[in-house]
Amino acid sequence: MYITFEHVHKNFGDFKASDDVSFGIEKGKLVALLGPSGSGKTTLLRMLAGLERQDSGNISINGRVVNDLSVQEREIGFVFQNYALFPYYTVYDNIAYGMKIRKKGKKEIKTKVKELLELVGLPGLEDRYPNQLSGGQRQRVAFARALAVDPQVLLLDEPFAAIDAKVRKELRRWLKEMVEKVGITSIFVTHDQDEAVEVADEILVTNAGRVEQMGTPMEIYRNPQTPFVAQFIGESVLLTEFQYAKLKGFSPYENAPNAAIRPEFVKVIPRGENPPYPSVYQEGRVEDAAFGGTSVELSIRVGNLTLKARKPIDEGIIKKGDLVQVMVSRLYVFDQQTAYTLVNAALDSRDMYYI
Repeated sequence: MYITFEHVHKNFGDFKASDDVSFGIEKGKLVALLGPSGSGKTTLLRMLAGLERQDSGNISINGRVVNDLSVQEREIGFVFQNYALFPYYTVYDNIAYGMKIRKKGKKEIKTKVKELLELVGLPGLEDRYPNQLSGGQRQRVAFARALAVDPQVLLLDEPFAAIDAKVRKELRRWLKEMVEKVGITSIFVTHDQDEAVEVADEILVTNAGRVEQMGTPMEIYRNPQTPFVAQFIGESVLLTEFQYAKLKGFSPYENAPNAAIRPEFVKVIPRGENPPYPSVYQEGRVEDAAFGGTSVELSIRVGNLTLKARKPIDEGIIKKGDLVQVMVSRLYVFDQQTAYTLVNAALDSRDMYYI
């Protein structure tokens, strides 16, 4: 592994920001640290950069323990949420700043800045100041500045949080392409699930100072391993006390009384249509229907349970008050420690559908 954390602890008073954290990241990967506020993800980033010192445990980069190395000695590139550009420096001087500190020659600096401006798609803007740039352009300059010193690792702390939604989506794709082109091991902090899934090669989910699960976006999304991940990833409805056993096709699973059901696991058809597996469909009534662009978000009462579903508008419009037929294809059940995936007994793997 190129980056490793081994039994790392970090407390701020009584608050455990990192509680026996261990994980490894391969060289060249783009990894997302995903979790709610206060889960410890930014602390992990800052400890790797040397901006915070862990209380115990080891942090290594490329096989070298960096516990006692300064920020500069760790050769880390850092992109901050608020860009942290010098407002009275031009784009050129902002990018060149780290190289000047390291006493690089003027010719080398000029060549490097030109290369980086081409890389980030901002050629010809070297004489502008940050207030003359858009938010997306400023973030690209921050990215170029971080790369100018040829870091071993690139760290990004919620890099798109200060950018509007449309530009943020464009920058996600751009970041992924740039990291792949440069080949630098990169870690970014986010609380946005869509961002993590779209951009990252791997996702590390944090909660209460601990690593809940690490894997590819597909692994994290389809196969949550802990109760927290099962509930945190996606938009789940939580059922307790074996309520999920009231849904046709499911039975109580060992000592796992709780279940999380995502909207995409709920199949909805109008009352009167012939479903493919009639024995596991149940009647429900639509309590709420909200238009969401390409789909309608449904809240459906089935017996004494309320389920959430998402129905594409090209499959027909379902309105509040309509009677419908409902089938749950799969769900996640969990005890205090572990999450398990249950598939409706009427289905086999060939019939599963994913979104």
